[in-house]
Amino acid sequence: MVTDYRDILAEVLVSEDRLKTRIQELAADISRDYVGEDLLLICILRGGVMFLTDLMRYITIPHAIDFMAVTSYGAGARASSGQVRILFDINQSIEGRHVLVVEDIVDTGHTIAAVLEILATRRPASLKICALLDKSERREVVVPLHYRGFEIPNKFVFGYGLDIDEYFRNLPFIGVVKPEINLTPE
Repeated sequence: MVTDYRDILAEVLVSEDRLKTRIQELAADISRDYVGEDLLLICILRGGVMFLTDLMRYITIPHAIDFMAVTSYGAGARASSGQVRILFDINQSIEGRHVLVVEDIVDTGHTIAAVLEILATRRPASLKICALLDKSERREVVVPLHYRGFEIPNKFVFGYGLDIDEYFRNLPFIGVVKPEINLTPE
């Protein structure tokens, strides 16, 4: 276990100030686009919690929140095939509601595409994605990102909700792991 994030930090990719500014911009767009609608934010646990918390502080229209935890599994412990299993499901009906899925990072797209497929069967009025980070270079499945914080390069990132073996989610910035550190992203 790494005890000091500075031992693995190559660079700060997105600073705390840039995060705050961009999240305020996203919230303004969401507030404008959903005015007068029954908006439900569904946060994908655990990585999206910090993003959701800050985002909802700046959304100026009434909205509800809920949570969903999913796991994606494949051939290896960290491989993602898009086979998604719900670990924790939302607690309310989304039928006829405008649903915005709040996600920390979209990488290959397999997991979020499967989540959208599951939620679409529940007949929401609309279903869109708000992702803080878009690692489009690695995309294998086309997924529409309606709201996107930052497009990032194909580097292993951590901080601001994203973890390394469940640690360092609390950092107020998004950092890049040193390339010489052999960590495989989930």
